[in-house]
Amino acid sequence: MSQPLLLNLRNLACGYGDQRIVQNLNLHLNAGDIGCLLGSSGCGKTTTLRAIAGFEPVHEGEIQLAGEVISRAGFTQAPEKRRIGMVFQDYALFPHLTVAQNIAFGIAKHPRQAQVVEEMLELVKLGGLGGRYPHELSGGQQQRVALARALAPEPQLLLLDEPFSNLDVELRRRLSHEVRDILKSRGTSAILVTHDQEEAFAVSDHVGVFKEGRLEQWDTPYNLYHEPQTPFVASFIG
Repeated sequence: MSQPLLLNLRNLACGYGDQRIVQNLNLHLNAGDIGCLLGSSGCGKTTTLRAIAGFEPVHEGEIQLAGEVISRAGFTQAPEKRRIGMVFQDYALFPHLTVAQNIAFGIAKHPRQAQVVEEMLELVKLGGLGGRYPHELSGGQQQRVALARALAPEPQLLLLDEPFSNLDVELRRRLSHEVRDILKSRGTSAILVTHDQEEAFAVSDHVGVFKEGRLEQWDTPYNLYHEPQTPFVASFIG
């Protein structure tokens, strides 16, 4: 039985200021699925992610989340009202707060705050490290803290912007599989941005290949590899 539609981008054009980076973008993501925006630097994938988050305006088309329009030309729902979590490339942890305090930051009014923090620590395999500070952790551990902080408020959708790019190859490979397992165990819907094909295929249920601001193909990893729809996808996926 298929899951209900969660995210729907319809005829989307977006960019920075008056500059349109992304044109005529259509894709959708079902609840519980993990999608990936894949492409080289400057192709529009991060611009799309920022539009979904509410950080950039929409020039044309619309973005729907759980059936509600959250962005269209002339209207952008505030990011804090979207129930969207974000994991950044540089972790963006508060250096003066402990690991536990970082995770608790977005759930200050939660009646079970301490319990949720402990659950998140166990989920990302950092049990017992809640009292440490970010500088006392490895890069991989810091990214796990960032993931736990983003998941603690139970977002409708999680956005991950090149989350593993600062890690070495072996750790990146291992953590990408771990992140998929964590998201699937919680039924969390997510969109990942990456330039790394192996990472995209390891984590995602659907992958969108971008070229110069346009989506070439949105499909399963299997179909992208075996049934590319354009010459660019065929050459990019190899």
